[in-house]
Amino acid sequence: MQKLLIIAGTRPECIKLAPLYLAAKQSPHFKCRFLSTGQHRQMLDKALADFAITPDDDLALMRAGQTLGSLSGALFSALDQYFEKHQPDIVVVQGDTTTALVGGVAAFYRGIKVAHVEAGLRTNTIHEPFPEEFNRRVLSLVADYHFAPTTLARDHLLREGVSANNITTCGNTGIDALLLTVQKVRNNESLLAHPIQLFLESFPQYVLVTVHRRENHGDGINSICAALKQLAEQYPQLGFILPVHMNPNVKDVVESNLSGLGNVLLTGPLDYQPFVKLMSSCHFLLTDSGGVQEEAPSLGKPILVLRHVTERPEGIAAGCAKLLGNNTENIVSEVNHLLSDMGAYKAMAQAKNPYGDGTASQQILQVLANGDRAAS
Repeated sequence: MQKLLIIAGTRPECIKLAPLYLAAKQSPHFKCRFLSTGQHRQMLDKALADFAITPDDDLALMRAGQTLGSLSGALFSALDQYFEKHQPDIVVVQGDTTTALVGGVAAFYRGIKVAHVEAGLRTNTIHEPFPEEFNRRVLSLVADYHFAPTTLARDHLLREGVSANNITTCGNTGIDALLLTVQKVRNNESLLAHPIQLFLESFPQYVLVTVHRRENHGDGINSICAALKQLAEQYPQLGFILPVHMNPNVKDVVESNLSGLGNVLLTGPLDYQPFVKLMSSCHFLLTDSGGVQEEAPSLGKPILVLRHVTERPEGIAAGCAKLLGNNTENIVSEVNHLLSDMGAYKAMAQAKNPYGDGTASQQILQVLANGDRAAS
């Protein structure tokens, strides 16, 4: 049995690695451990609970006001000691977080094989998103196994010199997680907190909004809030639900701009299951989240992306999503279009999800168990 170590530090990593971990625990080919770095403490714990996962170990590295440098230094030291103690055969990291970056590089330093889940995403703009674009490029230098969600991601890796024998195109494990969850939550009203239930009684048609990325901090989030305020006043019968990220650069601005509007509900960060439930019944989404861009098409929900560039252009090309940026007038104009043109709405809602069919985890484990690198 190979010793497989799955590392996660943030909510998105946990969600996208949960189906892989649960499948690996049932496999006769692996002895699997789940390591939490605690990069995002509360949000990670909630996501783990949604999948009934208890980490084998927790580094508990989150500190108030930590910088990327201080977090990276702490991760390098803690992970190096952990690898020395447990001697994994393969370290699995996901996406483009600081946990993923340091986990991959620290394993590389130790001569441990690295499997990168969700490999090959690119904006080709090193500062957008920051530091994620840098992180995923570095991971592609040290990974032994590159699990690309789409053919476009695979093509990015090939252009950068990664051998085709080391790439498997398998879809995104986030879709695996979504499909595991959506049937559990669709008819479970008790998942939603009472204030949300009351809000939905008054506003059964609503837009779900998420915003958190660093490139939107400052002027960007102020512009987004100005657009939401204008739209809320323009459409008083339409609800807007915004789970507010805990980062003060987001939280303080959103609350100061949008509190007190009757058809805008600001909530705390939501657990994964309640968020999936809201996503499955919303009218459409405004978001700067990468994971939401992947998930919403499987639920037939159009996505208006609050970013200037995206490492997930497949959804744009398929017609599931539209890239707006964070300009107030542009956001208002595109929302007006989607609300007034049913043909445009249906075209986006009915577009096929390009990010996978829910079998990514099984494909990944098959490659790791066989020790082969055959591209698909």
